[in-house]
Amino acid sequence: MNTILALGMPGGWEWIIIGLIVVVFFGANKIPEIFRGFGKGIREFKEASKEIKKEIEKDSSEDKK
Repeated sequence: MNTILALGMPGGWEWIIIGLIVVVFFGANKIPEIFRGFGKGIREFKEASKEIKKEIEKDSSEDKK
């Protein structure tokens, strides 16, 4: 049962350790740049999913006519 819990999301101390490793590995100056790129990727993904959803709704409304 404990092995299942070990595979879950990290807790408080784990996040702190992960954050320290990221700072050491990338350096404090690169982190904002990395998160900007990550944010742009999420934004593009959301826009693409909205376009796909609109196309599906458009096709389904045309099929009903």
